[in-house]
Amino acid sequence: MTASETSHVYLHPHAQTFAPHTRPEVLDFHRRLPGYAPTPLVSAPHLAAALGVGEVWVKDESHRLELPAYKILGASWATYRELETLFGPFEPWTTLDGLAAQLRPHLPLVLVAATDGNHGRAVARVAGWLGLQAHILVPQDMVEARQRAIVGEGARLQIIHGSYDEAVMAAAERADGRHVVISDTAWDGYTRVPGWVVEGYSTIFLEIDAQLAARHAPPPDVVAVQMGVGSLAAAVVRHYRAADMPTRVVGVEPLHADCVLRSLQAGQPVETPGPHPSIMAGLNCGTVSPLAWPLLRDGLNASVAIPDARAEDAMRMLAADGVVSGESGAAGAGGLIALLTGPDARRHRDALDLTPHSRVLIVSTEGATDPQAYARILG
Repeated sequence: MTASETSHVYLHPHAQTFAPHTRPEVLDFHRRLPGYAPTPLVSAPHLAAALGVGEVWVKDESHRLELPAYKILGASWATYRELETLFGPFEPWTTLDGLAAQLRPHLPLVLVAATDGNHGRAVARVAGWLGLQAHILVPQDMVEARQRAIVGEGARLQIIHGSYDEAVMAAAERADGRHVVISDTAWDGYTRVPGWVVEGYSTIFLEIDAQLAARHAPPPDVVAVQMGVGSLAAAVVRHYRAADMPTRVVGVEPLHADCVLRSLQAGQPVETPGPHPSIMAGLNCGTVSPLAWPLLRDGLNASVAIPDARAEDAMRMLAADGVVSGESGAAGAGGLIALLTGPDARRHRDALDLTPHSRVLIVSTEGATDPQAYARILG
């Protein structure tokens, strides 16, 4: 790596804890969706040895509700709650057919979303479940495999000649009585849906709690989570920075889309202007969600921005432990590799209170959503 590709780190020694925030009804909702099953929690001994810790657990989200990423959890819950707010209250239902029948008097309805891949495909899948249409806006640099996957869900795909952030603005302009915007980032006057997206991700961590309990294992000492606009990281902070479980949280993002790290350094949200060319396409965001920002500002113990080479290292290392993780999915592991194996590793270990006996959790948020790139990186 050249000097310009060195990871950037922000440490927050006085991160706060928060009152516990759990919504068990979210998990109850997800259990009613087609193909629901908890995703695997995998032990990663090769990665643990490389990081110099006692245990690494990887939550493998490469197959979630028959899609190759975790985003369907936030997209489905947020869509359900928004539709109920606009057209409910719904009568009790047990299957999606029963829910879709209650929406038929309000058709046609179009779900609109901006995406750099997985969120848009998830919104399109929910639209298909409910008999709705989907209009998905994507930045011009999205790889063809991810575009085809969205179209394969029956969605209308629109390429925006600009960045993901510009696609978000274009999607917001389409909101009206027939077009319901399902965004995982917030803006002025639009916070309800992104808040439900964050809630939707809580299913991941309730599953992890149960999986660790079944192994008679304690909670992790450190959790590493990738950050785009920050919604998943906000869900991690809500769960793991609870006062009764003060796990340390590390946020990870691409070096050239480091809007969270820059905002932490500035003490307020600042934009990382594009282009955002990282292979970690799901994290190529220039603006942190204002809904996620307070949680990240106060709850992150560390933030690290990594070059693509670190994500590639992590993909190969996770593969050695049997986990297929795409470029964005491996970012959390890549951030820990950068923190714990570089020249300042001792200082970072001390800041995170990591020892050779520590337990670490990583969320691998996607599988090989770009199969050609995955094959090239793994050689």
